[in-house]
Amino acid sequence: MGIHYDYKSKRGERAMLKEAKRKERLALKKAKRASTSDIEEKSEEVKMHDINKPITLDDLTNPDK
Repeated sequence: MGIHYDYKSKRGERAMLKEAKRKERLALKKAKRASTSDIEEKSEEVKMHDINKPITLDDLTNPDK
């Protein structure tokens, strides 16, 4: 008998927990999507080299460039 009174009284609490979980999952997806787009942009920048500039030994061996 007590379970019936308890079930409806906690409906709002369960709804809030469910909504919080959903927002957390969406935030994780957005963060993951943003981090992968940043990596793609960085990799494109690294691959490009000025065509008019001659390639030197420093360009090939320096890991910072």
